[in-house]
Amino acid sequence: MIRSTITKRKYRAIYRLLDRVSPVPFDCGTVCGAACCMDGGDEEHGIYLLPGEDKVHSRKDGWLTWQAESTEEYDFPESWNGKVDFVRCGGPAECMRHLRPIQCRSFPLLPHITEDGELQLIYDDAELPYCCPLIEDEVDLEQDFIRATYTVWKHLVRDPLIYDLVALDSRERGDEDIEPVMDQVQYLEWDI
Repeated sequence: MIRSTITKRKYRAIYRLLDRVSPVPFDCGTVCGAACCMDGGDEEHGIYLLPGEDKVHSRKDGWLTWQAESTEEYDFPESWNGKVDFVRCGGPAECMRHLRPIQCRSFPLLPHITEDGELQLIYDDAELPYCCPLIEDEVDLEQDFIRATYTVWKHLVRDPLIYDLVALDSRERGDEDIEPVMDQVQYLEWDI
């Protein structure tokens, strides 16, 4: 597996910070029937763990299905060599919310590094096998959630491998039509 400079302790601190916030003041899964947590059928419905994030999880828990994928077969940065963990959730009934991966916790936001090197948060506009009302209806997100998510990604991109991933995704997306969730001036970093 790909190793990162982010320790298990740092990942746990990140998880704790994101546990304290939510995109909206209610469980957004009640609106869409937890669509992002459902089995995608034949589709590869799941996410890749960030480098080193596997340290927080145990393959024995049983709520995640694990698959090791070759970085050469998928669109990963050149600095990523070897295998990366792809996980699928067993659904809302099996979810261990306190162990949700970073990408679940920060959804519907994505980190984006502009051509000027500035980190911003944007709405995830990737084609999804489900409809997310937070994205479709452009729901106003809680400010504490935005601040915490920004803080988390600010720390995560200090790791060269994670930076390379965010930079690659950002270049592919481009800066055209990218609207940050809020102005950089309003971001307040929290300590992790």
